[in-house]
Amino acid sequence: MRIEEIMKKMIDLADGSHHDINHFMKVHSFARTIGLMEGLDDKTQYILEASAIVHDIACPLCREKYGSTAGNLQEAESEPLLREFFMGTDLPEAQLERIIYIVTHHHTYSGADGPDYQILLEADFLVNADESERYRKSIEQFRKNVFRTTSGLALLDSVFREELRGKV
Repeated sequence: MRIEEIMKKMIDLADGSHHDINHFMKVHSFARTIGLMEGLDDKTQYILEASAIVHDIACPLCREKYGSTAGNLQEAESEPLLREFFMGTDLPEAQLERIIYIVTHHHTYSGADGPDYQILLEADFLVNADESERYRKSIEQFRKNVFRTTSGLALLDSVFREELRGKV
């Protein structure tokens, strides 16, 4: 399944939610950019980009079921939705399992076990910090404790230059 096919399918699944569509498109853009800047191999880049597009697949269900899109709820509800989303595609099983692992851990900020997972954490934070005051208040903490890639740090420092001025 090509990246653009995943994007189109996810846009359709978002059912007109501009916020959800804009969010995953921005996360995908940052993830793609960081992955390319970090020189990921094609397979890892593909897994990263696919994961970035579908990382919030559980948000609509969580809103309806719990009235919340808290990270732990998204992580708990994502796997069956991802299996259904990719059912009948040509996605190799190993890639599907890796995407599921990353998405079901994308609010777990420690123990990132590969650049695809690490970069998704960074890309999602870059977008969340722009969209949410709660995340914006923790930029310095995330910079120190979560960000690991040279490219992610450079983008964080550039995007949030004013917030970080004199603090790093």
